Amino acid sequence: MTKPRYGEIALAALLAAAAGAPAAPRPNIVHIVADDLGWKDVGFNGCEDIKTPNLDALAAAGAKLTQFYVQPMCTPTRACLMTGRYPFRYGLQTAVIPSVSTYGLDTAEWLMPQCLKEAGYRTAIIGKWHLGHADRKYWPRQRGFDYQYGAMIGELDYFTHEEQGVLDWFRDNQPVREEGYTTTLIGTDAARLIEGHETSAPLYLYLAFNAPHTPYQVPKEYLDRFPGIKDATRRTYAGMIACLDDEVGRVVAALERRKMRDNTLILFHSDNGGTRNAMFAGVMADMSKVKIPCDNGPYRDGKGTLYEGATRVCALANWPGRIRPGTVDGIIHAVDIYPTLAALAGASTAKSRPLDGVDVWETISRGRPSPRSEIVYNIEPFRAAVRRDEWKLVWHTLLPPAVELFDLARDSSERNNLAARHPDKVAELQRRIEALSKESAKPLFLVDQFKAVMKGMHGEPILPIDEDYAGVELP
Repeated sequence: MTKPRYGEIALAALLAAAAGAPAAPRPNIVHIVADDLGWKDVGFNGCEDIKTPNLDALAAAGAKLTQFYVQPMCTPTRACLMTGRYPFRYGLQTAVIPSVSTYGLDTAEWLMPQCLKEAGYRTAIIGKWHLGHADRKYWPRQRGFDYQYGAMIGELDYFTHEEQGVLDWFRDNQPVREEGYTTTLIGTDAARLIEGHETSAPLYLYLAFNAPHTPYQVPKEYLDRFPGIKDATRRTYAGMIACLDDEVGRVVAALERRKMRDNTLILFHSDNGGTRNAMFAGVMADMSKVKIPCDNGPYRDGKGTLYEGATRVCALANWPGRIRPGTVDGIIHAVDIYPTLAALAGASTAKSRPLDGVDVWETISRGRPSPRSEIVYNIEPFRAAVRRDEWKLVWHTLLPPAVELFDLARDSSERNNLAARHPDKVAELQRRIEALSKESAKPLFLVDQFKAVMKGMHGEPILPIDEDYAGVELP
C-alpha cells in the first residue's frame, strides 16, 4: 500500500491558502475501542434487548461503517491501530500476549502516538494496552503517550483490577490501587482529562475499554436495567455494554462542556467480533458450560477465527459538519486508521515502516468508494485468509488441508463454499497468500510457546499452553 506523503499534504494546504480557501482544522481525536463486543450488540446494528443510546446517537449523526475490519483477536488488532501495518510483519499475528510472556510490540515500529505527538498533539491512552507488559520499554509512556491510565495486559477483574491475583492497574507507569468498576473509572478519567485539556494543542485520546470482555461482571444497578433478559450471562453482558455506553456519553458531554465537540473526530469500534467459542473466552473463568452471550448478527462464528464474525465489527465515525451522516459500505481496515489520522493531523509518517494502511478519509467522511480492494485477515503458519474485491479465501494449512472460497457480495454469512466451482480464483488467492507468507515474521507467540516446551523437556517449569491462547483452529 502507498502511504501518504507529508510533502503532498503540505503542498495541498499551501494551494488552499493561496486560493483563499479556509484550511481544514486539525481535529481532536477520540478513538474509542470496545473489547470483544458483538456486531449486533449495539442498537445501531439492530440489537433489541440491549440499549446503547449514546452510541446510537453518534451513529445516527455520523457514519455507520458496515465493512470495518480488524484482526481476529485483541493484541493483533491493537498492533494494527498503533502501527498502520499488519501484525504478521512483526510477529504479533497469532493470539494475544499471555500474562506470563515477556515479548511485546517491536520497539523499532514508529507508533501513531509518536507520529501525532511530533505534530503537536497531546497524546493519552486511557484503558487497555496489551502490546507488551513484562518490560517497560513496551509500555505506552515509552511509546509516545504523554499520559497513561489503565491496564497493561488483556483480562482483569473489573472490581479488584487484578489478573489472577496480580494488580494490573497503572497511572503513568505507577501501580494504582483504587476502588471502582473499571469501565466507570476509565470513562471518568477520560472526562477528567478532557475537562483539564489545554485547547491550544489538539488532543489524541486512545480510549480503550476492557468491556465487555470476560470475566462477565457488572454492578447491580446495571443488572437491574434488564429484567426482561432471562439468561443470566446475557443479562450481565447487557449491563456491561450499557455501562460502556454511559461512559461514552460521559466523554461526549465533557467535550461539549469544553466546547471541543465541534472539532472532535470520534471513532468507535470493537477490537474483534464477539466471542462464540469458549476456547477464546478468557482464562479467568470456565466458560465451557456457559451460553456465550455475544451476537455477531448475520456473520459467521466469532473471535479467534478467520470468518466475518471475528473480523467485521460494529463501527462508527462522527465529526459534526465534517462527516456526512449515513451508512458507509466501503471497505476499511484497522491499518487504515494510522495514515488517515496522520493526514488529518498534518503529521509526517516518514519515520514509520512501510504502511499497509491507506488514507480512507473520503470514504469515511463522504461515503466515496474505498481505495482499498484487499483485506488480509491473517497470515499464520497453520492458516491464512485474504479478500480481494468480493472474493475471500480461507486456507487451513494443517493436515489435512482445506480451502474455503466465499463471494461476500452474495454471501456475507459465508454459508456457501465455492472453492470447487472456482479453482482459478482459489489458485489466485493462494498465490497471494504464499507471497505474503514470504514477508511474514515468525509468530512470537509460537516461538514463546516452543521455547517453553523445550525448557519443560529439560526438567524446567513448563509454561502452560492454555486453550485460550492456542490460536489453532482446526478445519
